[in-house]
Amino acid sequence: MSTSRPVALPPADRTVGQLVAESIRFYGDNFRRCLVVGIAPAALAVTTAHVSRTLGVVLAPTVYGALLSASYVYACMLVLGGTWSTRAWLVGWAVFAPVPFLVVAFILPALAWLAAFGLVVPVLVVEQVEPRRAIRRAWELGRADFVHALGTLATLAIVVFLTQTVLVFLLRGAAAAALDAALFLASGVISPLLFVGSALLYVDQAARVK
Repeated sequence: MSTSRPVALPPADRTVGQLVAESIRFYGDNFRRCLVVGIAPAALAVTTAHVSRTLGVVLAPTVYGALLSASYVYACMLVLGGTWSTRAWLVGWAVFAPVPFLVVAFILPALAWLAAFGLVVPVLVVEQVEPRRAIRRAWELGRADFVHALGTLATLAIVVFLTQTVLVFLLRGAAAAALDAALFLASGVISPLLFVGSALLYVDQAARVK
């Protein structure tokens, strides 16, 4: 008996659940290329486990921000097309800088900040406008359906966090792997979904603006 996949709604009407499903589908269809996106988050997950909280506060908006922004740019290149944009990397890094401090207060303000301005990276990769215009455009896209943007990022974050946690537990239990190896493998395999989904969010929000 054959089964058919439900027809996806167009981006302007796509729900959070469908966006996450499309992110998983894209990741599965481009698994090897998407794994590159997870290298930096995997390395950062291992590093974080071995640094003090004080040093972590210093590294989060600087080194971490630079590497995570690079991962996002590459994910946007895979999902949306285009070439490497140094401006997208730098502006994305700057937008990410407040996030570690917002997370300390509560994770929701950090997600709200990224929902409002995080789409500046795909804007610069795809639309290739000036940075100031890109920030305004990101704000325009974020406001197009803020609940959808925030809900998508929150759902992706929860899915990635829970899946990584379970995978770390399974890797350590089944293979007696060291914590560092389990963290690296789990983060490297699962974290690309967060960046792929964030890139697809640009498509949804742009359709809602139109």
